[in-house]
Amino acid sequence: MQIHSYPFKAMGSPCELKLYAEDRAQADAAADRATGEISRLERVYSRYRPDSVTTRINRSAGIARGVDVDAETAGLLDYAASAYGESDGLFDLTSGVLRRAWDFRSGRVPDRKRVEELLPLVGWDKIIWRRPRIVLPVAGMELDFGGFVKEYTADCAAQACRAAGIAHGLVDLGGDIALIGPHPDGSAWRVGVQHPRDLANAIAYVELDQGAIATSGDYERFMEVDGTRYCHILNPRTGWPAQHLASVSVLAPQCLIAGTATTIAILKEEQGPAWLSELGLSHLCFERTREGVRQC
Repeated sequence: MQIHSYPFKAMGSPCELKLYAEDRAQADAAADRATGEISRLERVYSRYRPDSVTTRINRSAGIARGVDVDAETAGLLDYAASAYGESDGLFDLTSGVLRRAWDFRSGRVPDRKRVEELLPLVGWDKIIWRRPRIVLPVAGMELDFGGFVKEYTADCAAQACRAAGIAHGLVDLGGDIALIGPHPDGSAWRVGVQHPRDLANAIAYVELDQGAIATSGDYERFMEVDGTRYCHILNPRTGWPAQHLASVSVLAPQCLIAGTATTIAILKEEQGPAWLSELGLSHLCFERTREGVRQC
């Protein structure tokens, strides 16, 4: 049995499949099945495509009847509702509208008034969600699945590989990793965790033989203005970026859970690591310091 590697780009990130197979044909078939699933989910949930489910939902904002959604999307909305509750309102699919104020390529911090003007459009508690219908009651509201769809996709791609007969391998979508299974001899994969300040290197390594790992941090999309780093992880209550944690990695049975937990932990600021510990989730956290970062 040999390992076969398939690097590609998806969801704005460098990605890779690593698959053990009896021959190249089996590996190729599994890779085609997995990348097909990844492409499908990117089409369905991209906010940039006029024909996506996300766009259809967002175009209905302010329309009292709302829109009906398919079973897969309904499952994701149920999950989002649960994550909103478990996070005390910090994990919020409606917060993507804040990007109208925050342009991290501009190098300019938005006017506080502009951010405050958008806050009435934020709040999962404003959404009316009763399967299969979702209503965004305020014109201008939006849902953004980007907060967890990449991790969900990693899980789906891993399952697609298993369905194609692959028992050993992994799916890496921009550093969010779902294991298909351990190496054929049963040994664990050694996974590097991105250094949040030295992007060419890992800050730590984790050994995994099952489950998933996801990492979020203030290095993914950010800008530095007058010595302050502003990252893309925005608090839905204030409209402003999280400031305390530089990076959070979480191990969980599914990549979806791991990715959601990393975001919530970062938004919980100083309380994030303790919250992860209370949930019993293995994690690796680094906080900002004047000198760089340190493990917390």
